[in-house]
Amino acid sequence: MISHRETRIVPYPAELMYAVVSDVEKYPEFLPWVVALRVLARDENRLTAEMAVGYGALRERYTSDVVLDPAALRVDVAQTKGPFKILENHWRFTPSGEGCEIEFSILFEFRSRLLHSVAGAKFEKVMLRLADAFEARAKTLKENGLK
Repeated sequence: MISHRETRIVPYPAELMYAVVSDVEKYPEFLPWVVALRVLARDENRLTAEMAVGYGALRERYTSDVVLDPAALRVDVAQTKGPFKILENHWRFTPSGEGCEIEFSILFEFRSRLLHSVAGAKFEKVMLRLADAFEARAKTLKENGLK
């Protein structure tokens, strides 16, 4: 299994960062490896989303259960169908001064050993781009006065 945990302070409000992460329909607009996303079901604080991702020659599609908690500023995601034995990620946003502290963790393992070894080799690079892409999206939204 591959896991990663990261905490970073950003100059954007916790509510804005929560809004960026919880707005999964917009992921194809700013996450470079997300090639498609569709919401299959939605209720007040939960949704089921199917995401198609591509990295180099690799292309995969998977379905996740996304639990949204706007009061606690939390987003929890778990794969329900797809190429992973396990895929979970968790986001926490805590106000800190003018910005916020982001806590992000991910745990995953592909069913295919070959896919797992290829993905594992690129993992650090992808994680850095992931965090940077969400932060860049928040910056764009803040600069444009959007949410």
